[in-house]
Amino acid sequence: MDIQIVKCHGSSNDFVLIDELKHQYHFSENERVQIARLLCDREGSIGADGILFTMPSHQAHARMRMFNPDGSEAEMCGNGLRCVGRYVCEQLDNTEIVIETKEANLSVKQMDDMFENIPSFEVAIEPVRLRPASLPLNIAKAQHVNQPLDPLSENLLFTAVAVPNPHLIAVVNRIEDEQLNLIGRQANENKFLLPNGVNVSFVQLLARNKIFVRTYERGVGLTNACGTAMSASSLTTVLLKENNLDEEITVFNRGGFVICTVTQSEGKYTIQLRGNATYEYDTTVSVDLQNGSVSEIATRTNYVNEQEAYEQMKKYAQSQII
Repeated sequence: MDIQIVKCHGSSNDFVLIDELKHQYHFSENERVQIARLLCDREGSIGADGILFTMPSHQAHARMRMFNPDGSEAEMCGNGLRCVGRYVCEQLDNTEIVIETKEANLSVKQMDDMFENIPSFEVAIEPVRLRPASLPLNIAKAQHVNQPLDPLSENLLFTAVAVPNPHLIAVVNRIEDEQLNLIGRQANENKFLLPNGVNVSFVQLLARNKIFVRTYERGVGLTNACGTAMSASSLTTVLLKENNLDEEITVFNRGGFVICTVTQSEGKYTIQLRGNATYEYDTTVSVDLQNGSVSEIATRTNYVNEQEAYEQMKKYAQSQII
């Protein structure tokens, strides 16, 4: 089958966007899994952290389904939602839309550029749940905020939060990739403690309202950035009184930075996530599911100016990480 794709990214968390709004694709559930595995393969011609199926919706402007490289489907994806939001806004010639996701219909707004020549969009991250059962995390507690999880570490303190993706957040003095990778793998292998797996993030406090986040993403591994992880990390710093409600928190990552604002109303938290939605290129691929192969059958249209502008933003972000 031939599929037109848009390669895009949020904070260098890169995706393949497939438009089912204007193209009459008819994918079975098994085909979606196979397509995700093939197109995301870093050894192949495309490679990505996930697939964004952009689909018609009966209750919103469009529907997003995000599949990881291992073929699993995520509840939500903050970086991917910005990319889908931008794409749908442009298709509809609108600056504010609603996207249906697996657990909620979420607003997307085009915002002023957060860095020179960087198209920026703000998305709502919700529902936010602090009950361990919502991850699920099998412990007998009403909440798990800045407390140990002995099966994973004897020293670190974790906060459990679902946004709605499941996250474990630990604030550390220094982020060590090897330690994060080990704990991330152990957490996702421990099906008794975490039956559905989990995203694990280490957070380094840089200054008031400035943090650095590194994430082991379920179904992906160590990634440049994870939108829901950065949102959950921002919430965690508020819960720990390191940052305040209703204030912008700049979240740096290996791929750039985003801005999160945590709000609370009637006892419920909501997180606004603002960041880039950058196009890399358009192309058409021929996918042979039977033989497990992918080949490009069109010349790529590269978004050179967008890529160059983002490199400047990325350099700035790297200069801020201690």
